[in-house]
Amino acid sequence: MPSDSLKSIRMQVMWNRLIAVVEEQAQALLRTAFGHVAREAGDLSAGVYDVDGRMLAQAVTGTPGHVNSMAAAVGHFMKHFPVAAMKPGDAYITNDPWMGTGHLFDYVVVTPTFLGDRPIALFASTCHMVDVGGIGFSADARSVFEEGTLIPHLRLRSSAGLNEDVLAIVCANSRNPVEVRGDILSLVSCNDVGVARLLGMMAEFDLASIDELATYIIDNSREATRAAIRRVPEGSYQAEMDLDGYDAPILLKARMTVGNGEIVIDYAGSSPASSFGINSPKCYTDAYTVFGLKCAIAPSVPNNAGSLEPFRVLAEPGSIVDPQRPSPVTARHVIGQMLPDVAFGCLAHALPDAVPAESAGSIWVLAMASAHERGGEARFANSTRFNVMNVGLGGVGARPGKDGLSTTAFPSGVGTIPVEITEDQSPLVFWRKEFLPDSGGPGTHRGGLGQVIEIANGEEAPFTISAATFDRMRFPPRGRSGGADGRVGSARLASGPALATKATHTVPAGDRLVVELPGGGGLGEPRQRSRARIEADIAAGLVTPAAARRDYGFSG
Repeated sequence: MPSDSLKSIRMQVMWNRLIAVVEEQAQALLRTAFGHVAREAGDLSAGVYDVDGRMLAQAVTGTPGHVNSMAAAVGHFMKHFPVAAMKPGDAYITNDPWMGTGHLFDYVVVTPTFLGDRPIALFASTCHMVDVGGIGFSADARSVFEEGTLIPHLRLRSSAGLNEDVLAIVCANSRNPVEVRGDILSLVSCNDVGVARLLGMMAEFDLASIDELATYIIDNSREATRAAIRRVPEGSYQAEMDLDGYDAPILLKARMTVGNGEIVIDYAGSSPASSFGINSPKCYTDAYTVFGLKCAIAPSVPNNAGSLEPFRVLAEPGSIVDPQRPSPVTARHVIGQMLPDVAFGCLAHALPDAVPAESAGSIWVLAMASAHERGGEARFANSTRFNVMNVGLGGVGARPGKDGLSTTAFPSGVGTIPVEITEDQSPLVFWRKEFLPDSGGPGTHRGGLGQVIEIANGEEAPFTISAATFDRMRFPPRGRSGGADGRVGSARLASGPALATKATHTVPAGDRLVVELPGGGGLGEPRQRSRARIEADIAAGLVTPAAARRDYGFSG
């Protein structure tokens, strides 16, 4: 076999091994995290970078909003801590929304790797914290200063040990200090696992540096992505999407330009930044836009700096997809997690048979707390004080040749949090959590179903629910190619009153919260759906007989 072929095989083996290294890094975080949002839902990410700050590999475990924004975040760390000034034992931290992953709830920790006294790589990890102080997980704040405690780029650890002053500030400003401290230490630990595994890999392959491997990864990924883009017809394509917004509807507007092996998405004309915390910082906008494009165009190319390079995202400063400091950003995924569908809307003009219908998009974060901070301190002094999160998942749009996935977090990829976890950490009781029949948009291929969740306080006391991330309650996930729209979401009290805004609402003692998540849009004409599939849907309780007659013309 020619020596060039042997070298390529060796490089590919090391590349796969590097992906395994960062996956073990992520699993270490998943296993040691204290907060249930990271531990149970997997709202985290991990990756390895060369000494130039280029992302070489990301873990499969985690979310694109985290890892793709971390691709840029490491560069910001290096401006504050140049590689030449880094020391063995160092670790650095920030939760700056504009230089991290988009809001204060995500801490990023970066750890340099040394071979002897020479820096050879960096590991980064992030996860969602349960609480960072301020107003809590809510879109009600009018600036980032109200949203929580911002930790600038600081040294968290040196050869002398942890910087306990940083941890003391974080814990003093959190309602869940034990979980937050534990999660930060988990970020440090998982990076250390990555460092150890990389050094072990280098010893196994007798490497003194990963520079040659880094060049191989970046160059091959870039060229593979460019080749995939060249299969998309060149031209300019547009799409728009209306969202509920907070106090007024939001318009997302995009123009996609394809040419010369590159794609540019320009969000010019999108709504200005909101005065409430649903804005998506540019790092988060970039992350989810590129994720959507890459899913449809080059899904088999591993995610790294090379595969991200052929995509560019433009936005007007001061818009809802590029808010400037100190805009509030806590619920940034209301906008950010809708952007893959906007990208798909552009791609549908170029590749009409290759993209799915619209999905529920933004996950509904069920941020629930006791009512003590709402004037209930004296009245409910004997009730349990708590601050917990769960998540509600809607339906994914129908896919080319397939139905949409039900109650699945696309594009974020997070898992659900078992109800038993939330019930163990609070007096809340989940009375119902089940598929919502008829919520998937009718089509040749049906949209995925949303779900209905019903929650009450087991104590005779009220609790609060932040509706910051509840969207698609007015504008449904749209069908495609003749498919019908998915069902809109809703939130209400069991006693009747609707929770129609993104504000923080109080569920009175003895009442229940009922949320119904949106379903995904359908794909293709409903009347072309096969009889066998309709019968199977009815038998499984996914579609009611009445809806089958109305939407599919099914006579039974």
